Amino acid sequence: MTTHRHRQAQATRETVASAARRLFAKQGYVATTMEAISEAAGIPVPTIYSAFGNKPAILEEVRRLWIAASDVENLHRQALVTPTVANRLRLAAHWTRRQFEFGYDIISIYQEAARADPRVAVVWRRVMLRREAAVSELLESLKGRLRSGLSLSQALDLYVSWTLPEVYRTLVLERGWPCRRYENWLAELLIREFLGE
Repeated sequence: MTTHRHRQAQATRETVASAARRLFAKQGYVATTMEAISEAAGIPVPTIYSAFGNKPAILEEVRRLWIAASDVENLHRQALVTPTVANRLRLAAHWTRRQFEFGYDIISIYQEAARADPRVAVVWRRVMLRREAAVSELLESLKGRLRSGLSLSQALDLYVSWTLPEVYRTLVLERGWPCRRYENWLAELLIREFLGE
């Protein structure tokens, strides 16, 4: 049962994370101080330290809220049980699009933070390995259906390359593609190159 105190604590965490996300994106992770987060969130510094302990923990809460909002874990589960293999890949393109659409700024923040803070670097590496494991699980479900001559490891290499944040940034943020066009492009690419359809 969720208590009133627990709801208040979670609301505080979300307020701090939201303010921190805006500041991290605007002025950078390294340049953002706990005092600046406190001022932007309207929450005293000691309360923030009590709730989080340090800046990397705030960034981790930002990431947690992003993943929840993008619903990628649910979409991944759906893809694994979708009967048509082409539709599994369409769902993969959809969850990739949602990850970027809801959190490209967070990916950029993590990349900067990981260069400056070894604690964040460890967390980000773990996040990337979990993402790769999720993609590997999807590709395993295509075993026997991949086009001739394409191994699972090659498919994983291609998937990781095609879904780099830099590709999304180039096509959507710089070249002006709508997110739906990016998703359709990725889905068609995956289906053509992995299934030969």
